Parts: sequence; C-alpha cells; structure tokens
Amino acid sequence: MEDTKTIWKRLRETARSEKWIIGLSVVVTGGLILSGIHTAAALLFWLVWMAALFNRSADPKPPVPDVVPSVVEDTDLDMLATVFNALDTPILVVAPDETVLLQNQAAEKAFGTIPPNTDLSARVRSPGILDMVRETIATGKVNQIEHSERFPSDAVYIVRVAPAEIGQRADERLYVLSYRDISQARRIDRMRSDFVANASHELRTPLASLRGFIETLQGPARNDQKAHEKFLGIMHEQATRMSRLVDDLLSLSRLELKSHIAPDEAINLAPLLGHVRDALAPLAEDVGVEISLIVPDDPVIVQGDRDELTEVFENLIENACKYGQEGKKVEVTLSGGGDAPAEVSVRDHGPGIPAEHVPRITERFYRVNVEASRSKKGTGLGLAIVKHILTRHRARLLVQSEVGKGTVFTVRF
Repeated sequence: MEDTKTIWKRLRETARSEKWIIGLSVVVTGGLILSGIHTAAALLFWLVWMAALFNRSADPKPPVPDVVPSVVEDTDLDMLATVFNALDTPILVVAPDETVLLQNQAAEKAFGTIPPNTDLSARVRSPGILDMVRETIATGKVNQIEHSERFPSDAVYIVRVAPAEIGQRADERLYVLSYRDISQARRIDRMRSDFVANASHELRTPLASLRGFIETLQGPARNDQKAHEKFLGIMHEQATRMSRLVDDLLSLSRLELKSHIAPDEAINLAPLLGHVRDALAPLAEDVGVEISLIVPDDPVIVQGDRDELTEVFENLIENACKYGQEGKKVEVTLSGGGDAPAEVSVRDHGPGIPAEHVPRITERFYRVNVEASRSKKGTGLGLAIVKHILTRHRARLLVQSEVGKGTVFTVRF
C-alpha cells in the first residue's frame, strides 16, 4: 500500500514538473491525428513518449559524495616505491601530517627500517630537518639544508624536501625528503686544506735552511770548498726530509680517501712480520738493536691489505728501534688465531713515553721530543699513518708505556 502511494506521488510530482513537455506531447499527437495518421498509432506514440518521460524522471541521480576520495591510494605508493628503489639516493615520502609513508631501499640501508605511518620526528632527530619539512608543508616551497650524521658513520648530506603534486587538493600532497651524500666531496676538501696547512707548516723550516745555505754559497762562501761540501751535505739532508714529508702526506691523503672501504684479502701475519724484520735488520744493526720475533706454529689469518699492513709494522718496529735503542732489544710477538683475535705487540725497553703524551701520539706532527724526532729523520706522521691504516682494517692500536721501562704498541684485529 505504501509503495502504491509512493508511485502515485512520484507520478504527480513528475507531471507537475514536466507539464510543459506533457502539453507539447498532446499538441504533437493531435497534429499527427489531424494530418491523417491513424489514431491508434498516434496514441501509441504518445504513450511511448510518456513512458520515456516518466522513466527518466524515476531514475535517481547518483549521490554526490561529501568527501572526494583520496587520490593517493596504495597502488600509488607501490608505484612510487618501485621508482624510488631504483635510485641510490636515500628518500622518504612524508604525508602532510608528518608521518613517513614509505622509504626506499637506500634509505633503509642508511638509516634503518622505518615502519609505515611512523611520525617523522620519532626517527629524524635533527631539528633543522624537521623545521624545514614543516615549513615546506606550510608554504609548499622547496627547501634544502646541509646535515651531518655521526652514527653509524660520519656522513654529510644535502637534505632536500619538495612537494609532490600527486593529489588534487593541497591536503593530498606528498612531500619527498631526499638525502644527497656529499661526504666524499667534503672529505676531499678537508684533506686539501689539511694538506696545505700541514705542508706549509712542516716545509717552512727546511725551505728556510735551503734558502740560507744557497745565499751563503752565492755570497761569502763562494770560493770556500770546505763550506761547499758541508752546506751541500746539509742541503741534501733537508731536501731528503722534505721528500719524506711529502710522501707521508700523500700516503695519508690516499688512506683517508678509502678509509670507509674495508680490505678483504686474507693475510697470514707470520711471514709478513718475518719479511718486515728482515727488511729492518740493517737499521737495527746500525743502532745496535736486536729484533726478536715470536710467532705461533699455526697460521694467524686476518682480512687486510698486505702493503698497508707491512707499512704499519715497519713504522712500529722502526720507531721501537730508533727511540728505544737504549734497551738494545725489540720484541715482536704474534698471538691469537682461530676463535681468538689476532694481536701483534711490539715491545721496546727504552726510556718510555710520559703518560700525558700517550693519548696524542697518533696526531699528525705530534712529537714527544721534537729534537730527537728530527735528529732521527722522523716526519711526525708515522703513527698517524698507522692509525688511519688500522681504522680502515677495523683494528685498534693500544699503547702501554711506563717511563724508564719501555713501551708496548699492540695491534688488535
């Protein structure tokens, strides 16, 4: 009963709203009859017209949704993830509410896994980056800053955030946060400035000496043969010192360039230490020092670079011979292997190093005794080179010293 009332009500409303069309249909049908068309045919035409008219009016219009559905669907995020995973730049996609929607594989490798819909401030602790993202969300403008990371390793990034017009409305935008690694460029710049500063500092003295001797030979000692021989010998010594200094500085620069790349060659330490001992035997004999080598019967294998490890042990044993020669003996001991960490200790029985100097002896150009170091043709860079090589090998240098009882340098892999 209720349905019948509803139908008649709808028909009355339709007839009222379409009265002009219904009137026109009656006039057209009457004209057809007057023109000679059979009355039944004309009435059939009119009925079809009316049925179409009421049927059209009966079709409900589709409801207009109050909220336009979001254009950013899961399929869009999957497509973005596929594209961003092909890049080697860490990228985070951030929503307007500052939640991380996705991260690419490079970002996961660099910063760890960030679950979807995690608040950005929970994983990015840099106030500068957070303020930059919030400013871009508020203004829609692209921003970038330089940012330094200290963990898991030192790195410098240009961090850029830009809106991505994926949605049709402002609140449907996504924001792409990208990290461009400029660590290598910064490292090269720092090495260049350090090289210039260190070289200018250390080369000033021998260059001044050379200039003074040349002026003397050109002036008062022009015809003095004995002065010629003496000054030319000193000039040769100073030029050799400068050559050693430049070689060490270049060696440090090369090591810093590849400090983040761990070597993977398998090295047996026992024969390597034997080779170093034999190479330094003439020096030890000149200074009156005996080098003893103690190695285990089983091989001790470490991952490393043969030439660099040779340089490490040459530096340590040569220093022990030069600066601990009063003890007349240098003991080199290899231990470990298997499950135990490999260790190489170099012990001298010389005067030792005062405790206040021990923490700084691996700094560039740091000398416990400047005159003694220069008299023994040291550049002040040997232990700095050792430190950089061992850092690349993921090894440690341990120093134990007591004044009057000697020093022990231990390399632990």
